[in-house]
Amino acid sequence: QVQLVESGGGLVQAGGSLRLSCAASGRTFGSNAMGWFRQAPGKEREFVSGINWSGAVIHYADSVKGRFTISRDNANTVSLQMNTLKPEDTAVYYCASGQPYSDPATNPKAYDYWGQGTQVTVSS
Repeated sequence: QVQLVESGGGLVQAGGSLRLSCAASGRTFGSNAMGWFRQAPGKEREFVSGINWSGAVIHYADSVKGRFTISRDNANTVSLQMNTLKPEDTAVYYCASGQPYSDPATNPKAYDYWGQGTQVTVSS
């Protein structure tokens, strides 16, 4: 059974930091692009960051560039370091696995497996 499990969410004050982790199990995702998305109440799910299988290609949403850093810790673990958090970063954050040997897509439809999400709340 394939599972993606996010962890590391929580409540933090504006300007603070959190580190999200995504652990995959059930198969190896070393050849897949991996992505982070988020969804705030009443809004559509949006792309945050993605990384290709080798780590050589990384994309960020404009809203998080310079503040968030994605990394592949190993074949089945991806992290998202979030610094200088803002209240508008408040959302449920999801990790997802994308296509093999492809650049990370920004469209959520390009991702096959999803985690259950972890809540990030940034207070002002």
